[in-house]
Amino acid sequence: MGLIKTAAKVAVASSVHGRVQRRQQARRAEQDSAPQQATAPTTAHAVMLTQLAQLGELKSAGVITDAELQAKKAQILAL
Repeated sequence: MGLIKTAAKVAVASSVHGRVQRRQQARRAEQDSAPQQATAPTTAHAVMLTQLAQLGELKSAGVITDAELQAKKAQILAL
């Protein structure tokens, strides 16, 4: 009798495990197919940071003045 109970428990556990896996796969597929709204602001943010870093490098190299740096920085941050 113990062997039958063990086999039944294994069958139930296997069934539950399979259902959980299928549900997780369906959720992942749903998330992958959903439009990524955070990509555009993140990309714009990255571009802004790159531009500000380049301005800092130009200021450090003496190519632009502090006033030019401030004016360009205000222009970039206004976008």
